Amino acid sequence: MATTAALWDRSDAGRAAPAPVDPGRPAVTIAGDPLEIHALLQKVRPSVVSIHTGVRGGEAAGSGIVLSEDGIVLTNAHVVAGAQTIELDFADGRTAEARLLGSVPSADVAVLQADGLTQPVTPAELGSSDSLQVGDSVVAIGNALNLGEAPSVTTGIVSALTRSIQTPDGGSLDNLIQTDAAINPGNSGGPLVNANGQVVGVNTAILADAQNIGFALAIDEIRSIVDDLKAGRPAQQVRPLLGVETVDVSSIDDAIRDRYEVTATSGAFVQSVNAGTGAASAGLQQGDVITSVDDKRVRTAADVGVAVRAKDPGDSVRIVWQRGGTEMEGTATLGSR
Repeated sequence: MATTAALWDRSDAGRAAPAPVDPGRPAVTIAGDPLEIHALLQKVRPSVVSIHTGVRGGEAAGSGIVLSEDGIVLTNAHVVAGAQTIELDFADGRTAEARLLGSVPSADVAVLQADGLTQPVTPAELGSSDSLQVGDSVVAIGNALNLGEAPSVTTGIVSALTRSIQTPDGGSLDNLIQTDAAINPGNSGGPLVNANGQVVGVNTAILADAQNIGFALAIDEIRSIVDDLKAGRPAQQVRPLLGVETVDVSSIDDAIRDRYEVTATSGAFVQSVNAGTGAASAGLQQGDVITSVDDKRVRTAADVGVAVRAKDPGDSVRIVWQRGGTEMEGTATLGSR
């Protein structure tokens, strides 16, 4: 049986975000005790499904992530592209036919509904990809190479963030998580999880002529698409953009604090500001610490992402930040991506 995967040439590897300011926060790592790894897998495995599709000329396989007790499953669009039949194998041994609720090929996202379930299945816990840092430990789980009933498990770290790669149809996938956790054909659509067993990405692509380079869709980047598809709405593919890269201010080291005279103990430290964006027009600069967006307190970098995703492109947001201990504020008009 052939397996489904995105295998792209190295020449398709694309743009990366500018190198960030030294982030300082110790990486979140998985302890060396194999029993702790086992505990993580015990949490995640019940939410991983193997996907088998009947396609013209044969069959294909991939992976998926359970989102709800009634059998809504997240996977990659390329896993179910052209499928005439879709079958899901759950971790508890049950098998169910599935139907496609919706697919956005340009984002490589698809949502399925298992039919005929009489007992609930176990949904995964979703984490925050916005809070990831290079060096954090991650685990990739899925139906690698369609080798058998039990999913394959590989461990590694976050190698890079906000990667972009070109797709075979000439489009691009942006803001991807790059990892050295081994991802193979059949892993596509399966979870990339953090050290807490939370899904932070959807494994989606590898480079055909490279080693230890795989890519996952960042879960925070696709949440709104998934929510639309689950609800049966047309997916909103244009997403709001503020134009900053941030990390938790609590993660920066003393040298960075001294350089930018940071006095805040919580907030989102601005690593970079993209020229021509709403953030730049509002006056934000590298070294600033965002403390609120639209009067909602910002404690972490993830809070900024949550606030922006709640808006639409073209909306204005009021931002308060600190620069060298002085409070400043401005209004940013959100762009789109």
